[in-house]
Amino acid sequence: MADDNTTEEGVNDTAHLYEGKRVSSAPPSRRKAAGRLKSGNEIPKDAVPEVHVPTIIESFFGGPIVNTTKFLPPDKMVASLQMGSAGTLLILCILTFMVTPVSGTAWFALSNMLGMQTLGGVLHLIIILSGLIGGMYGIFQRDQRALLASYTLLILVTLRFAGSKVDFGIGFLPEGEIYQKMLLLLYAVVLVMYMELTSGIIRFSMLDTSIRTGEVYVMQVNKITSRYHKSLLITPVIAASVAGLTLLINLIIPAFVGIFDDVSAMRLRESVELTSVYGVALGTVMVFTVIAAMFAVNLPLRIQQMREKNA
Repeated sequence: MADDNTTEEGVNDTAHLYEGKRVSSAPPSRRKAAGRLKSGNEIPKDAVPEVHVPTIIESFFGGPIVNTTKFLPPDKMVASLQMGSAGTLLILCILTFMVTPVSGTAWFALSNMLGMQTLGGVLHLIIILSGLIGGMYGIFQRDQRALLASYTLLILVTLRFAGSKVDFGIGFLPEGEIYQKMLLLLYAVVLVMYMELTSGIIRFSMLDTSIRTGEVYVMQVNKITSRYHKSLLITPVIAASVAGLTLLINLIIPAFVGIFDDVSAMRLRESVELTSVYGVALGTVMVFTVIAAMFAVNLPLRIQQMREKNA
């Protein structure tokens, strides 16, 4: 009996394998296959790159204000800057408590509205302590966000919205105008040095991490650190000069006017406007005028050229 799958000639018949199926000698058309694909608006997730949309603040400043960066353990330079910044911050908080009274602040007005006189002093002290704690954390953890919060709090606590004369937070401080100006001058210099040292921590941490990870190769690192040490000596001098122009405005203007008229100079010395917010505004104008004059003569470029010639 012959097999059902075998023809008369003895050849196997495989036709039954293709029953109900379409057999084509050519591969399927890609054009037809593309036409049968479902058209949808969905895009594969892996095909879309991650894009950081800047916020309004980042767009205004041209980039992120604070970059979160991971650093290697601090080297000797960074550790010394951390200790110096911590000491400067401690002195700054003490001076801030001494030279910034509660009166004239927004929280002082709030405490008067609520009928709680001690609330203003408590809030004032909390802001200073928050700036101290945030600064210490930012210094030793090298967290730029904590440092920025510390800057903001220590500057915010000095803002007075109702005050027309120099007033201190501690009553036994000297009342002479010159002594008051010197104390405020010291506060301004310490504040600038705190910001400079803490920014140096971040900069040298980035430099040290890049060198130790092999990301960049930097020659003459000791020369960079020596120049930075020199700049630390120049920074307080510049800060003291700028702050002095602002704080001593009631002495500078009468001295200049006294060249032409002694009576007008005497009236300016006895005037309270120069020591109030008007005097601060006028002093600020003078400072910006001096800075604008420096840039008008291109002083930074001239200093750089002199250094290159000496080198």
